[in-house]
Amino acid sequence: MKKLLVANRGEIACRIIRAAKELGIPTVAIYNEIESLSRHVKMADEAYMIGTDPLDTYLNKQRIIDLALEVGADAIHPGYGFLAENAEFAKMCEEAGINFVGPSWKVIDLMGDKARAKEVMKKAGVPTVPGSDGVLKDVEEAKKIAKEIGYPVLLKATAGGGGRGIRICYNEEELVKNYEQASTEAQKAFGNGDLLLEKFIENPKHIEFQVLGDKHGNVIHLGERDCSIQRRNQKLVEIAPSLILDEEKRKYYGDIVVKAAKEIGYYNAGTMEFIADQEGNLYFIEMNTRIQVEHPVSEMITGIDIVKWQLKIADGEKLPYKQEDIKFNGFAIEGRINAEDPKHDFLPAIGTVERYYVPGGFGIRVEHAASKGFEVTPYYDSMIAKLITWAPSWEEAVDRMKAALETYEITGVKTTIPVLKKIMEEEDFRAGKFDTNYIKTHPQIFDYQEHKAKEDFVAFLSAVIAAHHGL
Repeated sequence: MKKLLVANRGEIACRIIRAAKELGIPTVAIYNEIESLSRHVKMADEAYMIGTDPLDTYLNKQRIIDLALEVGADAIHPGYGFLAENAEFAKMCEEAGINFVGPSWKVIDLMGDKARAKEVMKKAGVPTVPGSDGVLKDVEEAKKIAKEIGYPVLLKATAGGGGRGIRICYNEEELVKNYEQASTEAQKAFGNGDLLLEKFIENPKHIEFQVLGDKHGNVIHLGERDCSIQRRNQKLVEIAPSLILDEEKRKYYGDIVVKAAKEIGYYNAGTMEFIADQEGNLYFIEMNTRIQVEHPVSEMITGIDIVKWQLKIADGEKLPYKQEDIKFNGFAIEGRINAEDPKHDFLPAIGTVERYYVPGGFGIRVEHAASKGFEVTPYYDSMIAKLITWAPSWEEAVDRMKAALETYEITGVKTTIPVLKKIMEEEDFRAGKFDTNYIKTHPQIFDYQEHKAKEDFVAFLSAVIAAHHGL
């Protein structure tokens, strides 16, 4: 790899650039008018403004490829979001002679269709949720399948993501009412209104396995993560390893995941996502063919730099590990620091960061692109940073996260820091008693004093001034 173009922004662009620097690979950043002073722009060896429209910059396939060819970048890393799981873009890179840092476009295309992905995984021996074998023909077919597997059921867009095109139905009346709504929402969001139907697992946990494969047929997994703490079907807290899989179950499901990845010819980093019932049984829901936001927790418990290996694998390097070489050490927790107002249904908050202070110390890691003066705009995802802590035990990891959050200061915009602190203190969370409904069932986590860090700082300054003047 001679030069890497990073087709992304924010913390993931900074993360990729850092990994490339460690490998001695020159980097190219892209940006638009409103991000000319962004951290990823400053970190890269070269940076180019490729547009004025913030909504188009990181989605402009042809312009990104043209720029890579112009500046001599022979590889493109898409990060997550934007074009990361766009099979057409990956194919365009291949046709232009550019190394796409990810799996083949054919696998992206296959796994991007939930109906086909479920069918393939089922054939590969991966447990799947009972439901339709493929896309539903109409609401009558949905009614028939629902009657066979029993309510409640879940209507789900085949091309969905981010919680859109999903409806829970507890009876036939709700199924009929929600069918058209889910299809219309999916059509508007993804240009595809096709739906699947699955048995709805009540109060599930969200468990995912991190996969890493090379271009020589070698595949390993780096254990599982529990991403059950979510708001609006989007993750807020991620944990590795989960608290529900023992060593035997981890090996059982891990072996299944590796076998399935090999059968579809998977290489680079990927994640197989599952829901778990109350007995700890896992059911496949989808595969993400990219780096995940929460990859740091897997890195912290295995010591393997996933992003560096993405670049090495793209360059044709063989994995030096066998599955038995992967050892899991301690517990890691990631909290997403989002510019949102938790007290008002996590509505996005825009504005300028006035004060910005990140925690540090043993077992603490921060992935971010923010600083004082950072502009939070309405154009992109609300995540400002990711705070990750590691410790030998679950209890220590939680305590370390709580302590780190108490010293993480962001003013000027509302953030998820206060609610993350309350989660770390909450009894059920600490006991591992949580599922995907945790936020809804624990309203007490929203009972906190806002801007306490700023108030304490002002009080401190007032005390100093008073002492100075002998007051």
